[in-house]
Amino acid sequence: MKKKARRRSQVADAGSNQGERCVLCRLSDDDPSMFGEKVTLKEHKLSVHYFCLLTSCGVYQRGEEDEGVFGFLVDDIKQEIRRSARLTCSCCKKKGACVGCNVRSCRKMAHFPCGRKQKFISQFTGLFPSYCSDHSPSQSLCVGSDLSLPQSCSICLDSIEPILCYSVLKCPSCHASWFHRDCVQRQAYSAGLFFFRCTLCNNKENFQEEMLRMGIYIPERDASWEMEANAYSELLQVYNRCDALTCLCNEGRTHSAKTGWFEVIRCWLCGSGGTHRKCSGLKLDTSDWACSDCTKATDGKASLVSSPQGGQRRSLLSKRHLSPIHSSISCKRPSGSPEKFLQALAPQLRPLRVQVEVSGDQALSAGVELVRRADFDPTHTLSVRFKDDQQTAFPSSLRDSDAARQFFLKLLIQQIQDSVVFEGPDGYKNLALDSQALREDLYFDVGCLLALSLVHGSPPVGFFSHALYQCLFNYPPNRPLTVTHMTPNTHFTSLVSRIAEAESLEELKELMAASWEYLELAGCNRPISSLKEKEALVDDLVSFTMITRMQLPLRRFREGLQTLGVFDQVQLFPSVFYSVFCEAADRLTAQTVGQLFTINFSQQEERLNKETPAITFWRHFLLECEVGRSSISLQDLLCFATGAEELPAAGLLPSPSISFLHPSGAEEEEGGAGERETVRPGRGAWRDSGLFPQSEPASKHLLLPVTTSYQAFKSSMEQAVSHYMHLLPS
Repeated sequence: MKKKARRRSQVADAGSNQGERCVLCRLSDDDPSMFGEKVTLKEHKLSVHYFCLLTSCGVYQRGEEDEGVFGFLVDDIKQEIRRSARLTCSCCKKKGACVGCNVRSCRKMAHFPCGRKQKFISQFTGLFPSYCSDHSPSQSLCVGSDLSLPQSCSICLDSIEPILCYSVLKCPSCHASWFHRDCVQRQAYSAGLFFFRCTLCNNKENFQEEMLRMGIYIPERDASWEMEANAYSELLQVYNRCDALTCLCNEGRTHSAKTGWFEVIRCWLCGSGGTHRKCSGLKLDTSDWACSDCTKATDGKASLVSSPQGGQRRSLLSKRHLSPIHSSISCKRPSGSPEKFLQALAPQLRPLRVQVEVSGDQALSAGVELVRRADFDPTHTLSVRFKDDQQTAFPSSLRDSDAARQFFLKLLIQQIQDSVVFEGPDGYKNLALDSQALREDLYFDVGCLLALSLVHGSPPVGFFSHALYQCLFNYPPNRPLTVTHMTPNTHFTSLVSRIAEAESLEELKELMAASWEYLELAGCNRPISSLKEKEALVDDLVSFTMITRMQLPLRRFREGLQTLGVFDQVQLFPSVFYSVFCEAADRLTAQTVGQLFTINFSQQEERLNKETPAITFWRHFLLECEVGRSSISLQDLLCFATGAEELPAAGLLPSPSISFLHPSGAEEEEGGAGERETVRPGRGAWRDSGLFPQSEPASKHLLLPVTTSYQAFKSSMEQAVSHYMHLLPS
């Protein structure tokens, strides 16, 4: 007969009693999460733990849940007491062992509490089998490229030995959440079946199945905090008192009118302070007000903060921290591209535009000025305007266009790479330590601009060194930095390299003596008695140079990257984003460009017959652009069609599309979606001359001319694209 875990937490005629001993395990402990509820039947003078009943080998639930002890009949419990009285516990050597190993050949028996000490695993499902330590199920370590072993329990946050064993379990889904057995059992007992899930990845189904297999009891009920009477009543209360120094209301500080001068308005930042409008000298329509504490915390400018993402700029150590806005992607292992994950952040951007004025080609200066504005909000869409003294940087037709924004983002990435906050060869940059950049907090600004650029559609960053990416995101995980990761051709790199190349103890000591100031600063000026100590010395010097002395720049740079949730997204999927930050963009190919566009053919058969050759011309033209047989490049063509010379890290949105431009001689009948027709008075004949492609970069829409020959198609494409590119700044 099968046992079943009960669905309710209490029975009216059963009560607990701390002083009564359990008739099966002989303990008086009353810890429901570890032993189950202890129920006392006073009329039978019997107390028993619920888990002892569930795991006992010789007793089953033969009654209804309101009979006996949750369906265990009293006569059956007494029979089990008599049966187990003949069995000796393998742990305490006393009689009364009622829990036995489910493997037939194994004869180990124990009391339920003793079994826990002996690493017995009892599964609270099915027939409720138990297994001794020799036959119990175990978990295996899943070593992934992105994973590092945790150092703390994800539930209690105390230190944990990262070795899977009886007392340490892990989540089967994310493999990153490790916890003590006792911690997860108490969490399961509190959360119940409907709320028990992994604390990191939020997985529920696989997590619960694995925890049941590993001997965790999950009660079939709602969470304990949901069952408390009036558990959330305090959330319905709001602060309703005037805290002004002098209250002008005749009815007292606690009076609040529904509207008007004596309505109590609460601090919009903390909600824990209030004032009548009249008492604080506010206007009658004022609804946003900050209390004195919040005003001090925001440098007296709390009233200027327009959103949680637009906090005020402060001094170096108290400067505003742009709140990251997290995406809805769960933290399971990556199963997509960086375009997919960056596009998940794009919905945060709002239609409200913020104007960026760029003088000449000073994109970085314009970007820094933008993020230092008092009212800066990263969720606003960028609108870029180039200007110089002669107003010739961009033609008037393109000065406020999507092409201007794409050009600004490309220029911004290039100038960030060449800024004072980075050092090293092109395409392999480390953070540089610059005192003026620290004073101006330029590291934060540059990190913020990189995050903004990626979400707004900039090309991939592509210039981070492997060492910088590892310092920021710990990928590859837990790999020590070496001399080869240091910035080449610098004083510190040269010094550490000479120490690493020392071939004798005497040479090593001479180098150390010559560099004693640097060693003293790094905390490495120690006596060396053997050449074998050189490796540890070099490792310490590399760690000091790359990490320790760069702590503040790295921290501020990370905090800047948290804008719009970019840093958190990269930290979740470091292997996916590695190419975006550390690898140069792939060269455009005809196949890559061709696959970007969705082709919208006409529905009318006559037009379709003319559009099919045009697509053949288009694909052949792409191949000629790739191999250099055309006067324009694939980059020029991509810029003409989409406004971007390189593929953005977040992909092209909306998805690029192609429709067709028919000459005026074509029949003017209703056709398929996307078709266009050029009508010229007095010209009804089918002609190729004067028919040029058109583009709408904002909507990523390209209109291809329908011509009778490939030469006419190629000529019109080259003329139109060349004219467009000549309008753009070089």
